[in-house]
Amino acid sequence: MSIERAGGRGPDHGILRYATSPGSSSFTEFLSAAAPNLLPAAGGVPALAPHGTTIVAANFSGGVVMAGDRRATAGNLIAQRDIEKVFASDDYSLVGIAGTAGLAIEIVRLYQVELEHYEKIEGTQLTLEGKANRLSTMIRGNLGQALQGLAVVPLFAGFDLDAPDIAHAGKIYSFDVTGGRYPEQHYHSVGSGSLFARGALKKLWSPDLDSDGVIRVVVESLYDAADDDSATGGPDLTRGIYPVVMLATAEGTSRVPDSDLDPVVRAIIADRANRPGA
Repeated sequence: MSIERAGGRGPDHGILRYATSPGSSSFTEFLSAAAPNLLPAAGGVPALAPHGTTIVAANFSGGVVMAGDRRATAGNLIAQRDIEKVFASDDYSLVGIAGTAGLAIEIVRLYQVELEHYEKIEGTQLTLEGKANRLSTMIRGNLGQALQGLAVVPLFAGFDLDAPDIAHAGKIYSFDVTGGRYPEQHYHSVGSGSLFARGALKKLWSPDLDSDGVIRVVVESLYDAADDDSATGGPDLTRGIYPVVMLATAEGTSRVPDSDLDPVVRAIIADRANRPGA
């Protein structure tokens, strides 16, 4: 940043003025006041924007697993075959996106900075519920765009460091377009294929599953969603495209490598080959 800008003769004068003034620990509030043009959707979004689906999450004794398919659609077209919709929002939490893909990814990036900014300003991390509340506020800020058909509906999950025991530390939160926040029990899904994925989760999930068992369950639920929902992409062995699967545990967040998912996917496909309608 140049000295001229710092002296008030450049476009960054407003940002500098707010950056050196006392305020809240929210980076989003700072950006809203200092440079609202940098917020997601400030410049408008095309009517036929790519949409991303489907996201699923399920907990187990020791944490939570979140997974998303890789397809983005624009109307009746496949806009992208390998989009990533599940991200680590910080060291112990995950966020998955469904809805208008471009807006959703920008909101996730801003949310990641929001959590990091809070930790640097306050010297501590938000609680898991506090993180969910911050995301709720950001989704509410997109309500105007949602009413125009450009909705963003995330799924949030994480490892609760304040949980009384590790067996119940994996938490899942869903949202609506108005920013409503809802704690979910055991598992949940969002996106156009969520109805089919949730039906599979209801039949396949059980509380005695370990992390490997839950990974198999969420991948199979995405397979079921892709079987009935054209906007959800199934695993593509030809192109080597697998779902994004991430975990949040006491050790932090991690992504399951495609090499570990390959035998899981092949086992599911082999089982379905014997019972294609099951």
